[in-house]
Amino acid sequence: MQSTQSSAHYFVDTPLKVKIRKASASVPRHLQWRLYIASLVGVDILMLGLAFRLAYYLRFQVSFSVFFQNLDPNLVFYQNVATFVIPAMLVIFMVLGLYDREKLLGGTKEYSMVFNGLTFGMMLIIAVGFLDPNFTLARGWLMLAWIFSFLFTAGGRFSMRRVIYALRRKGYYLASAVIIGANNEGISLAEQLNGSRASGFHIMGFVDKKLTVGTQLLRDQYVLGTVDNLEDLIERYDIEELILASSAISSRDRMLDIFQKYGISSNVNVRMSSGLYEIITTGLTVKEFAYVPLVGVNKVRLTGIDELLKFSLDILLTILALVLLGPIMLFIALAIKLETPGPAIHRRRVMGIHGKEFDAFKFRTMHENGEEILSSDPELKEELAENFK
Repeated sequence: MQSTQSSAHYFVDTPLKVKIRKASASVPRHLQWRLYIASLVGVDILMLGLAFRLAYYLRFQVSFSVFFQNLDPNLVFYQNVATFVIPAMLVIFMVLGLYDREKLLGGTKEYSMVFNGLTFGMMLIIAVGFLDPNFTLARGWLMLAWIFSFLFTAGGRFSMRRVIYALRRKGYYLASAVIIGANNEGISLAEQLNGSRASGFHIMGFVDKKLTVGTQLLRDQYVLGTVDNLEDLIERYDIEELILASSAISSRDRMLDIFQKYGISSNVNVRMSSGLYEIITTGLTVKEFAYVPLVGVNKVRLTGIDELLKFSLDILLTILALVLLGPIMLFIALAIKLETPGPAIHRRRVMGIHGKEFDAFKFRTMHENGEEILSSDPELKEELAENFK
């Protein structure tokens, strides 16, 4: 590591950074992904149509002895089936998240989801055949359609992925990111994520309070600032991704501040290297980027009528559960009161959606003054720590 340059000149414009800016200026990033999703839908429709047509050709127009031949090869009927099945498949894909940016271009999981979606769709077709005796499909066509649908759709998505990788070399489909924490883990993350076109990230630099702004850590990679001026850095460098090096964050409160401020933002994604515990109450997902497992925060996207319906459902289910479980909960509260003095219910502050704190209530599981007891008895505290190792 070496300290170089003043804080006014620490950001180095690499050829790729210039390409990213030009690409974003010509086609905004959100529009880039919309175009990709639209293209992906088109490719899926084309591949499914070709799969159904090839299945028809091999089943009815090529004489294979394994197929039962006394069936009417009604082309119009199978075309009508495809007209209804293809949109149904697209809906299944959408429900599974196959048009969700977070689930695309990352390993083999996308192809596994395609297989599951197609299998579920074919099972629905079979179910319709059982329910409606007039709806009769050749089993050979159904089997071939299922096989070709997967091969063609997966092949189409594989080809689209190659196109995106090529466009990333020109600055498209890359998310600008900073790594919070400039220790060995943060540096390793930067090297691996920047070294793979599959990651979709371009690391702009580091955020760290222990190193001077302008400290060079890697080639063209500098400390850009501290967490205190993170908001300014996000705006200045158009940052979309905040990646936390978990071992570099010593303060739990600082980590919660970052999640509270940016974890629910629609413009910035917060991710972290795996290894942190008891993170946040809004839910987490783990996804690999260039074989690096990063934990992401699930954003709360319910708005309007959806939020109202969920709130009503929560209240209704809560009241119902309280009525049904009331006697059991009363028994638990009584047992707690008889065992130790103090209230049966413990109240604590937690962080909920939109970064808002609220009071959560639970049955008390320790002495009311448990923290004071531990503070006054170091030996007991050490013994408990050993037991929980």
